Parts: sequence; structure tokens; C-alpha cells
Amino acid sequence: MARRSFSLLKSLTKPTTSFSLTPIPTSRSVTYMPRPGDGTPRAVTLIPGDGIGPLVTNAVEQVMQAMHAPVYFEKYEVHGDMNRIPEEVIESIKNNKVCLKGGLRTPVGGGVSSLNVSLRKELDLYASLVNCFNLPGLPTRHENVDIVVIRENTEGEYAGLEHEVITKFCSERIAKYAFEYAYLNNRKTVTAVHKANIMKLADGLFLESCREVAKKYPSIKYTEIIVDNCCMQLVSKPEQFDVMVTPNLYGNLVANTAAGIAGGTGVMPGGNVGADYAVFEQGASAGNVGKEKMVELKKANPVALLLSSAMMLRHLQFPSFADRLETAVKHVISEGKCRTKDLGGDSTTQEVVDAVIANLD
Repeated sequence: MARRSFSLLKSLTKPTTSFSLTPIPTSRSVTYMPRPGDGTPRAVTLIPGDGIGPLVTNAVEQVMQAMHAPVYFEKYEVHGDMNRIPEEVIESIKNNKVCLKGGLRTPVGGGVSSLNVSLRKELDLYASLVNCFNLPGLPTRHENVDIVVIRENTEGEYAGLEHEVITKFCSERIAKYAFEYAYLNNRKTVTAVHKANIMKLADGLFLESCREVAKKYPSIKYTEIIVDNCCMQLVSKPEQFDVMVTPNLYGNLVANTAAGIAGGTGVMPGGNVGADYAVFEQGASAGNVGKEKMVELKKANPVALLLSSAMMLRHLQFPSFADRLETAVKHVISEGKCRTKDLGGDSTTQEVVDAVIANLD
């Protein structure tokens, strides 16, 4: 036990007194005081999706069951080759307010719209959030990376409207969300990513909105960066970035780049949120459906969706369950015994799940 001596005034004749200091526990934060009824199990809409989706969503189901987490799933079959998302799925999400989903395969070309994009627009999930950070024990080229990419989710080129410019309304609300996120999470800087030197009307409007909102948050540093310079800076010095706010298309590129730098798309959590609903999924979209061989061998990495489900648990106000899950996942990564191929190992999805369950506190 640590001991510390405090010197008394020399004029005092009594000997110096020693005080023993009690170590401060670090395993638990200040106790969370729930409201009456907060422990009532919550329904969550579950969309396994395509490719690796059923594997990684099943991983989440197993871990939730092992933790006795206060959630239960309403599962629906939705696939990327459908013409639209079934109405009963939309109604389920609207009733439950929260959804967990695997990736939905989007055909390339041919005029077929993405159901992933359709879902975001249908529910007005205007903010996409991807957290790209170094995981202890997972070697990467860069250290001290902890970037949050917040992207407008409902308009512009990526929304399937190739000739539609962005609007003042949507630019303002994504800027407000980014600064509010930074304020609530003790983040120090918000960087707006743009191409206003060329896209003067659309991106100029986006920057104007960001600047207006920034004035309301004087404690948060606000910076701007052109998207091509942003990509170069990301791969050379990513630790300089904190929170990044972007229009729709740029955000997809920036988030996947940041994910690749921080450890890979298989470990980065994320979600989409609006005023009324939230959908949690693998943070970076590249590879979230996966190769057929990976599905056949059952070696998809479940870490990204497990961490996304921890985000979901916090969103549902179950913080202790979220902490337990996140701690277990990070311990497995740090230990290094169970890793899928994308992280340099050869483990199956189930082996990673079993390791996470074994490390639940």
C-alpha cells in the first residue's frame, strides 16, 4: 500500500505523522443511477443482411445472450437484391427506434439503388458516425489515432441523387450534430472537409453552415481542409485529426481511409442516427459484405459489429453492459491469440466470439 509522509512545522516537537493513502479503484466509474424501469428489456430490429452479415450479427446475438443484456431481437430477412425494404421492417424500426444490421449487397451499375442508402433516407438518419482508433495490441503504421468521422447521410451524390446539390437545412443540422458530439465527448477540434475551391455553391454552403455553428462553441477549435489534402494528411499524419464533419460522398471516402489506417474496416464501429431512430452497423463500408470464401470458411471478423453493438447499448442507456462488452473485445485483441485473417491471424468467427464471451467480466 502506498505511504506518504507530510512534514510538520519545525516548531512542533511531536514526531512527523505518516498517513496511509487508500488506493482509488480504477475498475469502475462513478455509479450510474438508472431511472425506474430502465432495466426493462428493449426490442431491437435485427437485419442480418448479406455476405458476412449473418455471421457477425449472430456473433452479437451470442454475446448479448451470454451477458444477459436487456435486449431482444426482432429478426427480418432483407437482401440487397430486393426492390425495396419490406414495409414490416420499416415499421419494426419505427416501433423499436433502434436497429442493428449487417451489410446489404449493392449491385454495381444498372440503375439499381442501394437499400443501405434507402433505409437512411426513409428514416431520415442524417448523421453517420464512424470511430476510427488504435486498438491496444494491434500493430499499425500510425499510433495515437482516434478520429470520429461524422458525415451527412441523406443528400448529395452518395444519396443516389447525382445532380442534386446539398441544402442549407441539411448542412446546418450535420454541423450542429458534429459540434454537439464534440462538446458532449470532450473533443477539442472539429475539422470540416470540403472542396469549396471547385464546388463553390454546394461545398461553399456547407462551409458557411459549419462556420455559423462553430461560433456557438468557442471552446472547440474549428478548422477546414480541402478533401484531397485531407486524404494526403490522413495517410501521413492521421493523429492530427479529432472530429471530422463532411458532406455525404467525401465522408464515405474519408471514413474508409481512416479505418484502414487505424486497424482495418473489420474493427471500426459506427452507426447512423436521426432525430427519432438509430441504426448501428459496421462503421466503414468497405468489405462489410465480404468475399464468398470468407463466408464459406466462417472467418469473418465480428469485432466491428460487436463494438457497434456496444455503441448501441450506450444509446439504449445500458452503459455497464456496453463497458463489459467493449472491455472484453479489447482484451481479446490485446491478447492476440484469437484474430481473424484481416488482423494477421487464422481464427474463425466463432473462435473470436468464444474468446470474447470468456473475457466478459
